[in-house]
Amino acid sequence: MQNLVTVFGGSGFIGAQAVRQLAKAGWRIRVAVRNPAKAYAMRLHGDVGQIDIVQANVRNPASLRRALVGAQAAVNLVAVAYETGRQGFTALHVMGAKNVAEAAKAEGVGRFVQMSALGADANSESKYARTKAEGEAAVRAVYRDPVIVRPSVVFGPEDDFFNRFAAMAQISPVLPLVGGGHTRFQPVFVGDVGKALAILTASPDAPGQTYELGGPAAYSFRELMELMLAEIGKHRLLLPVPWPVANLLGSVGDLSLGLIGDGLIKPPITSDQVPLLKTDNVVSGAFPGLADLGITPTTLEAVLPEYLYRYRKGGQYADQEDRELAAV
Repeated sequence: MQNLVTVFGGSGFIGAQAVRQLAKAGWRIRVAVRNPAKAYAMRLHGDVGQIDIVQANVRNPASLRRALVGAQAAVNLVAVAYETGRQGFTALHVMGAKNVAEAAKAEGVGRFVQMSALGADANSESKYARTKAEGEAAVRAVYRDPVIVRPSVVFGPEDDFFNRFAAMAQISPVLPLVGGGHTRFQPVFVGDVGKALAILTASPDAPGQTYELGGPAAYSFRELMELMLAEIGKHRLLLPVPWPVANLLGSVGDLSLGLIGDGLIKPPITSDQVPLLKTDNVVSGAFPGLADLGITPTTLEAVLPEYLYRYRKGGQYADQEDRELAAV
């Protein structure tokens, strides 16, 4: 089947954008997910018949091979931010990536794109960062020239960063600044990541390359919280939290994950995320990035108003209410 790509984890936050951009580029797409019933809307991202939804589980090699039959390319986006139940870092980031790569190789898939993360490090204190690096190594052990993609914090309407802290600001008078809030990030727009994935799936220059994706500017964690609060029109105390206290907060977050099982309520921080905040999450400059793909990075200021309005008093009508009050 010509021009066919299988996208694992394609119904997620980043996956939806990747599928949309791949469809625009003319690919036929199989979106491989654990529960196809929850991904039916993905077909709306392309023309009639262009996108198919199939069942696959990274723990089940047979299901992976079925999803890859006839594909020319595979994109693996399967990942978790927290460990809950069987959804562990090693199971998904390492063994899952290995299983997908082996299945793709067995089916003769020529191009393999693996989503990793900026900060992936086999020697990190964080299991998340370690398993992301181990996942890269597992894929390279199967494919000689995979495409590795490492984004910084990804933002957009359904993100797990600004939405999480904006929701916290609705109920808490204080927002914690772990380690003083000095850690720097280079947030990248989810739409730009989707464009990059679509380009890398076809680019003849991509195989064997690692790409670091960051936005146009770097911010400290404090600056990001200040930007978010200004956007939602709230004043909250930004409280510096020493590392020992942060470890305690992370342990409480771990406990909440254990109690809620499937992660329906997301904690502000877990013990595994604390060491991640000790290192800046910005591109190194040693690898190609968005500019090399011809993509102009989208600014935070251009996108945040499009979805953080829901946390303002008055929601999408907040600006109108402010104007009306000013006119009185």
